[in-house]
Amino acid sequence: MQFIDKTKIKLVSGHGGNGMVAWRREKFVDKGGPAGGDGGNGGDIYLVADEGLSTLLDFKFRSVFKAENGENGGIKGMHGRGAKPLYIKVPLGTVVTDDKTGAVIGNLTEPGQTLLIAKGGRGGRGNARFATPQKRAPQFCEPGEPGIERLVGLELKLISDIGLLGMPNAGKSTFISVVSSAKPKIADYPFTTLVPNLGVVKKPNGDGFVIADIPGIIEGASEGVGLGYEFLRHVERCRFLLHIVDITAENPLENYKIINNELAKHSEALAKRYQIVVLNKIDAVDEERQNEVLNQFKEYLPDKDIFTISAVTKQNVDKLMYFVTQKVDEIERPEIKIHVEEDTGAYNNDDSHFDVIKADKNTFLIEGGKIKRLASVTDAKNPEQVIRLQHILTSMGVFDVLKQKGIKNGDTLIIGNLELVHYDDTIWDEGSGY
Repeated sequence: MQFIDKTKIKLVSGHGGNGMVAWRREKFVDKGGPAGGDGGNGGDIYLVADEGLSTLLDFKFRSVFKAENGENGGIKGMHGRGAKPLYIKVPLGTVVTDDKTGAVIGNLTEPGQTLLIAKGGRGGRGNARFATPQKRAPQFCEPGEPGIERLVGLELKLISDIGLLGMPNAGKSTFISVVSSAKPKIADYPFTTLVPNLGVVKKPNGDGFVIADIPGIIEGASEGVGLGYEFLRHVERCRFLLHIVDITAENPLENYKIINNELAKHSEALAKRYQIVVLNKIDAVDEERQNEVLNQFKEYLPDKDIFTISAVTKQNVDKLMYFVTQKVDEIERPEIKIHVEEDTGAYNNDDSHFDVIKADKNTFLIEGGKIKRLASVTDAKNPEQVIRLQHILTSMGVFDVLKQKGIKNGDTLIIGNLELVHYDDTIWDEGSGY
């Protein structure tokens, strides 16, 4: 399976439905009244942590997600249906960033944990909502609010209990295949592990813990050499490390030092993490060689726990895993401090920006999300609706910009599907509008 641990996705929450202008016209009901329903809210978008996932591979094939829009309001006071929220599953350990600001806005580490990424637009109010004792027959409604469109980055930091470290061909893949149900690629040449492998080890009580096999690190990894340095972030959350050393190598102790040196360059905290040293491939050397290497390690690491095993023949593996299981119960998972900032972008659906374009000598185009939505619920033949649109445009500063661009009485304004004739302020103040 291909392993993807960094990606970006585009999210678009649902548009709120428009309100409705409608009237009660029932037999035996005197004068009726406003009965336009509200539009439904657009769908929200959430990320949800799923322990059944271990990679961001799904997002390679789909990177754009759109929630449903809310329904428009109806007659007889019927409200439009609100859209269902959209839940997008991501693996445990996913860190979420706002692509525009670079801020970390989420850290999903618990199964079922959710993060609101984009709030759906609020549905517009129908004309029944605007009725007052002084204004019993409002001729206008509200458009629905827009959804939120944003780009977020996802970075996976695997949540494992144990991280396997070691030079290429040290036997990590064979080891993880023996102690867990993982089926990594195994061969006698370097870099058979090109991506992290996860294996679940069952404990006697039925519980389990996770081992992450990280691609081999070599000298110079911190300068971009080899494969493993890119993946070291995946063991930052582990309880402790198993350092697999090939006892058949020319200088096993030097290989151990190289790995730990590169580890320290990546993270001082990770370099200080508790390690169990595992001298592997004892089936391929004689007893004298075993003792020689073991004594070298004991002299260099007098306080370390050191085991000798053969992952191929499973010699001493049970003894090692019994000890490992005890350590999993004893050692707490380190607390990784990731500063998560308040995510105001999840609610930022303000689209009040507008542009005024002089199309020709006597025609002006007004463009902008909010203005276009207002125009969509404005009937040019209804003076009350046009006047309300005029008042909103005035408060937004649209007419100030029009004056700067030289608009004159009798010029044409085009807003969405509306085509209106402009008159001066005196006429607007008198309430005649367009």
